[in-house]
Amino acid sequence: MSLSIILFFLILNFMIHLPNPNLAQPMYDCTEGASYCWNCSDLGDYAAKNVYEENLDNILRAFSSNFENDIGFYKASFGEDPERVNVIGLCRGDSNFDSCQSCLSNTSRMLSTNCPKRKEAILWGEHCMVRYSNNSIFSIREDEPIKELESPNNASDVQQFNQALNPLLNDTISKAASNVSKYATGSATVPNSQTIHALVQCTPDLTETQCSGCLQDSVSKIPDCCAGRDGGRVLKPSCSIRYESGSPFFNSSPVSVSPKPSEPEKKTTLPIVAVVVPSVAVVILIISLYIFLKLRRKTKAGYIKGTVGKFPEEKYGSELQIFYFNSVSVATDDFSVQNKLGQGGYGPVYKGKLPDGTDIAVKRLSIGSGQGLEEFTNEMRTISKLQHKNLIKLIGCCVEKEEKLLIYEFMPNKSLDHFIFDQGRRAELDWATRFNVIKGVAKGLEYLHHDSRVKIIHRDMKASNILLDENMNPKISDFGLARIYQATNDLVETRRKAGTRGYMSPEYLREGQCSEKSDVFSFGVLILEIVSGKRNFSFHDSDQYTSLIAYAWHMWSENKGLDMVDKELDGSYSSTEATRCIHMGLLCVQYHAKDRPTMPDVVFMLSNETDRPQPKQPFLTSQHLPDQLQAESKCSANRVTLTTLGGR
Repeated sequence: MSLSIILFFLILNFMIHLPNPNLAQPMYDCTEGASYCWNCSDLGDYAAKNVYEENLDNILRAFSSNFENDIGFYKASFGEDPERVNVIGLCRGDSNFDSCQSCLSNTSRMLSTNCPKRKEAILWGEHCMVRYSNNSIFSIREDEPIKELESPNNASDVQQFNQALNPLLNDTISKAASNVSKYATGSATVPNSQTIHALVQCTPDLTETQCSGCLQDSVSKIPDCCAGRDGGRVLKPSCSIRYESGSPFFNSSPVSVSPKPSEPEKKTTLPIVAVVVPSVAVVILIISLYIFLKLRRKTKAGYIKGTVGKFPEEKYGSELQIFYFNSVSVATDDFSVQNKLGQGGYGPVYKGKLPDGTDIAVKRLSIGSGQGLEEFTNEMRTISKLQHKNLIKLIGCCVEKEEKLLIYEFMPNKSLDHFIFDQGRRAELDWATRFNVIKGVAKGLEYLHHDSRVKIIHRDMKASNILLDENMNPKISDFGLARIYQATNDLVETRRKAGTRGYMSPEYLREGQCSEKSDVFSFGVLILEIVSGKRNFSFHDSDQYTSLIAYAWHMWSENKGLDMVDKELDGSYSSTEATRCIHMGLLCVQYHAKDRPTMPDVVFMLSNETDRPQPKQPFLTSQHLPDQLQAESKCSANRVTLTTLGGR
């Protein structure tokens, strides 16, 4: 063999083993045709050449020969805590011994390659599944991560197809859950059409109830992922469902995975070996080069339907739907300028669209932001606990390397400031809409302060943080600055001043102290802005007034309160409701926190004609920020340290 040929093969071998930066640790992906799909959990990595890696290598190699029984199910643990590795391998119920052994071996190698250094991962193949974790996974129903795959073909008659499919799946699930192998297949004919074939399977260590529940939950995903299609697959760690029309994709005869008796070794002659070995080597190199070049192509990953991971309950307080960065990138067209909705204090916000047509808003934390990580993790754990019609809904999030994203429901009318401070659009907000916004925001704050599981101070109430849905109903957004504290703590001294000029309370400006009354102050400013259509901190009606608050107080004390109502309303408003709002706005911006009402009181007084305290002269300042706001102070609440999630 010439030197040039030898050099070619050396270079080719080097290229094949080069790590691909784009594929080094794919979180969630499938091969072409979905022959294999995998999920690399982001719950932790292990260091190279440590005990966990050795334990994992040892236990995955055991797939070559060790089966717990003759139904193609393997489970084992290796090592001691905290480096213990737990592994499950499951072959499809129609696999024979050779195909099962080969599938588990190949799948194990592929899993190690696709998810290097991950402490938890799973790979589904057409004929087997392999899963490992440092957590307990035996005899436990696991519905996440989940992968949903639809057929590219439409059903010829959707109604008749579903009428045949539903009883087929129910019958097959019942059979699988009640037998030892937890595997069953079945078929049903669509009138005047093809036959539907279904296969369902659970890991055999589940109980009948666990298996049935896992599969039934998978069936409930079909309308979202595969509606109108003639086939689909739902893959989970504990169970899987697959159905297709046409020819059967499974072997309907029972198959045992017991090893075959060994056969006598056949002799081969040296000339045959001499010819075959080099030929096979060349073929392997050519195939490897093809695979390498194919994988090197940069492809965009599709949106991963369904929840594909979860944060620890003890850290974030609830489970969140996790998106992976490639999926969000596709949804936002690579975060294109055309999809940019605005720029927040900690990064831009983009509009995105999921494959099912759902619009989303994606808040992308600026990479390298020195102050962003704390607010981001705080926002995740806060919003995930909140459920109220006047609070923005968090759909999911992404934390992948440097990227940190929050995925919200999309609000088509953007934020309140796009209307109330725009000369050309203020007229679109009639009085009924403005009054509805004021009452809705009040109810949202009341929930944050008094009705949610934890008391929450927003700390950045302002018009740009009030989003409007398609019916102009308000939803409070941007909890990145929220502080959670126990109900017994009335006052929080913050470590870092955060808020917006014109909305911050006197005690917060002076001493960095914030309480629910700080939000009440900000809400009072917001009321006056909505009523007047003017900004507090850029009030220019007269040199006599340093702020909108000062102007409102002057007009109120002169019994001319209605003179400050937005002229764009052209007199079309309820004078009773407008007077009530101005009154409440001035009560909320009182200098001393004790003189301000609570949000339950605000909600009641806004909705009812009742006696209200008379306001005193409020805090009259333009709120130019003093230098001391840049200083940091201790973060404490009645001597209880506030825990910050994550590092900077």
